[in-house]
Amino acid sequence: MTDFAATKAQFHLPEGMIYLDGNSLGPLPRATAARVAQTVTAEWGDMLITAWNKAQWMDKPMRVGDRIARLIGAEAGHVVMGDTLSIKVYQALASCLEMNPTRKVILSDTGNFPSDLYMAEGLCRTLGNGYTLKTVAPEDVLDAIDDTIAVTMITEVDYRTGRRHDMAAITARAHQHGALTIWDLAHSAGAFQVELAKCNVDFAVGCTYKYLNSGPGGPAFIYVAPRHAEVARPALSGWQGHAAPFAFDLDYRPATGAERMRVGTPPILQLAALEASLDIWDSVDMGALRKTALALQDQFIAGIEAACPTLTLATPRAHQERGSQVSFRHPEGYAIMQAMIARGVIGDFRAPDIIRCGFIPLFIDASDVAKAVEIIADIMQNNLWDRPEYKTRAKVT
Repeated sequence: MTDFAATKAQFHLPEGMIYLDGNSLGPLPRATAARVAQTVTAEWGDMLITAWNKAQWMDKPMRVGDRIARLIGAEAGHVVMGDTLSIKVYQALASCLEMNPTRKVILSDTGNFPSDLYMAEGLCRTLGNGYTLKTVAPEDVLDAIDDTIAVTMITEVDYRTGRRHDMAAITARAHQHGALTIWDLAHSAGAFQVELAKCNVDFAVGCTYKYLNSGPGGPAFIYVAPRHAEVARPALSGWQGHAAPFAFDLDYRPATGAERMRVGTPPILQLAALEASLDIWDSVDMGALRKTALALQDQFIAGIEAACPTLTLATPRAHQERGSQVSFRHPEGYAIMQAMIARGVIGDFRAPDIIRCGFIPLFIDASDVAKAVEIIADIMQNNLWDRPEYKTRAKVT
């Protein structure tokens, strides 16, 4: 059983703050600053360019990818780090459409993160020739899969509501109809045990600055199933994905396996920050994580519903249907969240009316949840959110 009191001690958490926003930006592991400083001074500083060999910088995208593979149920050697999540979505989409050339429809849902939809729309415009993005309500995805679909592009956990799609069922239905699957794990990786190989997923992508605590702008990852690893052609054919980058060939030859999905020079400092966080994750039992996270969510839901009847639960009640966040709706959700932040309870707001809180047992415990409920109850029962300063929208919500 994981000792979550011990993991909490390994994070820098400001005094008096209850941080319920690790689902948007994970907090700083205490070891990160020293790890990054070592990379800066002992590697970049003392080794300079020789660090690509001496410090094995060139191998980091695959080596770190293997550490994430454990958390998402992927085979070793089939997860590679680098670039941003949007770039990895684009790569996966382009590969799938090329691998399924007789079909031209990308299926997604209206609850998907807009950036994923933008990338799909942009790719369809670039390809022209009848390629389209079809979106349906999240609960209608399964029934919308038919013989016209080339690929499904689904974010496993809805970023607003926390609703969790059934990965196994959707993947199986897609394959029955000859479609490929892409899963966005932005709100899954580190939230609970994902089972990519077990569910027979084709491609998956994800970011690391949320539950995996790599810091703002941390690198994304992409998973390519072994059966596709030597077939998928990366649309973004960067030099790092070349079979021999330092041969400087004028023609592109893809590297073997998932490594071909590398594009540009890897972000070494961000990967060092991620490694410091993964040292904590190496000690975490994912079953214990899930059990504890659900208990914290249930505690929060019960407390808020008892004390704040004007807040409406947006997150499914069934455990199997939710990720690791809880969302409530209110017409003045933005102002309420600003009042919470002013009292040291940090969550975030998602338009049009979502108050969103994440529950990560690595640094949140039952006493934090109890205190958060007490503060939110005071805000709601006394209308403390109803102030002009809480209603002025900042650039980041």
